[in-house]
Amino acid sequence: MRVRKHAVDADSRTGLVYVSPVDFPPNCAHVLIDETFAFSCRVDQKAQPGEILTGMFHRTFARLSVEQDVRVRPYDPLRESPNPYLGSVEIQVGFARRGVTQLSEYYDVGEMSTLFTRLFNGQIFSVGQATYFDFQGVDILATVVRAELVDLQSLRGGSANKMLPSAPGAPLRGILIDQTVINFTKTADSTIRLKGGARSAAPNAIFKPNFNFADLGIGGLDDEFSSIFRRAFVSRIFPPAIVQQIGIQHVKGIVLYGPPGTGKTLMARQIGKMLNAREPLIVNGPEILNKFVGQSEENIRKLFAPAEAEYKAKGEESSLHIIIFDELDAICKQRGSKNDGTGVGDSIVNQLLSKMDGVDQLNNILIIGMTNRLDMIDEALLRPGRLEIQMEIHLPDEKGRLQILNVHTAKMRKGNLLDADVDLAELASLTKNFSGAEIAGLIKSASSFAFNRHIKIGDQAQVTQDYDKIKFCRDDFLHALEEVRPAFGVSETELQQCVMNGILKFGPNIERILSDGQLVIDQVKNSQRTPLVSVLLHGPVGAGKTALAATIAMSSEFPFIKLISPESMVGFTEAAKMSHISKVFNDAYKSPLSCVVVDSIERLLDWASIGPRFSNSVLQTLLVLFKKPPPKGHKLLILATTSQRTILEQLELIDSFNSAIYVPTISTFQALDSILVELRTFSDGERVHALRTLEAAVRSNPPAKLSIPIKKLLYYVEMAAQDVDKVDKFVQTMTEELTFK
Repeated sequence: MRVRKHAVDADSRTGLVYVSPVDFPPNCAHVLIDETFAFSCRVDQKAQPGEILTGMFHRTFARLSVEQDVRVRPYDPLRESPNPYLGSVEIQVGFARRGVTQLSEYYDVGEMSTLFTRLFNGQIFSVGQATYFDFQGVDILATVVRAELVDLQSLRGGSANKMLPSAPGAPLRGILIDQTVINFTKTADSTIRLKGGARSAAPNAIFKPNFNFADLGIGGLDDEFSSIFRRAFVSRIFPPAIVQQIGIQHVKGIVLYGPPGTGKTLMARQIGKMLNAREPLIVNGPEILNKFVGQSEENIRKLFAPAEAEYKAKGEESSLHIIIFDELDAICKQRGSKNDGTGVGDSIVNQLLSKMDGVDQLNNILIIGMTNRLDMIDEALLRPGRLEIQMEIHLPDEKGRLQILNVHTAKMRKGNLLDADVDLAELASLTKNFSGAEIAGLIKSASSFAFNRHIKIGDQAQVTQDYDKIKFCRDDFLHALEEVRPAFGVSETELQQCVMNGILKFGPNIERILSDGQLVIDQVKNSQRTPLVSVLLHGPVGAGKTALAATIAMSSEFPFIKLISPESMVGFTEAAKMSHISKVFNDAYKSPLSCVVVDSIERLLDWASIGPRFSNSVLQTLLVLFKKPPPKGHKLLILATTSQRTILEQLELIDSFNSAIYVPTISTFQALDSILVELRTFSDGERVHALRTLEAAVRSNPPAKLSIPIKKLLYYVEMAAQDVDKVDKFVQTMTEELTFK
């Protein structure tokens, strides 16, 4: 049939399409166009044979053009749909023409619902379909945004009235009847003012129609979303009259803070998408700054100008205006913290404070700020009435990481590109302390390995012919895990360097130390009374304290393990040392289970026996951090090493540790023998000869005794191995060590 326009403009108000009695029987009430779009119709002589008369809204909804040929057939909802009737429907309304002024203060949605039901009773409506009608002399544009169907099977069984969606894959449509509950809401940009009635919900719907949290594409942030929804948006769902009766103000500001890459900016952007509000203003903090005097403050005022104008015109019926500040700390630092002489930073904060909760209070704004440094934000901004919700976006747990992996691999799975051996649950367990951004980087790294298999290297790189058979396998992700490391993860390279030669268990003391270390790890994991455990390993220089601390730390398998060593802070000023140490501990507080290894405390303190001298600033920093408990739900293990226990006692730092473990030197020939056996540098005969010679040297020189650190012994053994007569060289070196100690 040929698509034509309605014969007269009045036909457009009926919501019907018209067909010829030559083509359809007189009792035809509904038609289906191209097996997709259903409309109510009227058989009338005004339609010529072979044509269907439509209005603009019919053509817009069905994406039709005038003079287009379409397939049309009669449609009987009662036969073709198990649930043909609308149980409830949400309709967004606004003025059909621009510039219309509403004469009455409010339009009662109860009256509007009664009129709409009388005008369009028995007609079929689909989600997304629009029409318009006359209400109190004004044309009202009405668009169906949500619908639910009556479950006829439940009604026949005598159960309560229950709403069900239409069958999967079918357009959501149904017939409007007298019992249909109609909820009218206003569109975000409309100036129409509604007043709630008995059959209506809140006239100012805060969320977009058919909104689904799963569509946001964010994983691992369910709890944060729930908390933000409860605190910031629940009050906005209720009609303004109820909120005014209670006498409360809506929440005006949210601050999202946390480690980089955890989804703060993404969450703020998606909050803007899910709300039935004006397009959010997204502002990068540094963009506010301007070199001209007063211009930075003017930029702040411009952000609030549209909200102020609408609030003056429409009051509580105003639409919600969202302003998103990325890198909020760039413009909202503590007042008085900058000594640049301009005072611009303080003026910007003052301007923002006055706009958010000043003399002329606005109730139609929502400010969302993101920062990695909440401590830098001026405290006046964080009080109730301004940015009163401070939501920390944590690193995702294993469940959250699985959600994020599902989001980022959704298209791969849909295209059947993931191999059967890829287990996302396994990857979630392997990506401890990965942020959302780092998981996305992991997926990109894995894809590079998959792409590389389909590249042929010759005179130039070319894609192989079988590129369409590309698959992402488990090995791709395992290789990617070696490339992409979490910023808040394990300092694996540094810790491996500390145990380069492994742990040589030359005596029961070493076994005891490792066993006590495992007990400490279990205590941190399982105990609810001791979230903070600190252990000091002390002993002579070269006794293996650092290697034992690193071994205990890595055996814990905590997601966050960091090493603080003097080697990494060579040339640092005292302030830089304090900042670096504080940053490591602050990062540790972000992980549920953390371990910090503090190596050679006396070197960190700049202690020297000649003088003596030490850094009191670094000492005070360590005294505070060693005793500071981690946040609730977080646990921290501190392993520290020193070769100068007496110095720590004098500095009162020893009291900061829960326990101290002594790491001994090699003091028996039995222990020395076991080490030489494990090193395999000498043959059995050479080893026995060397030990007997050393024992004789000790007996012949009563002051001499066996006491040598493991690190020095390894050095002597490796040096002797380079000599032609390695046994004599080893015996000579060891004899000198024992004699002249």
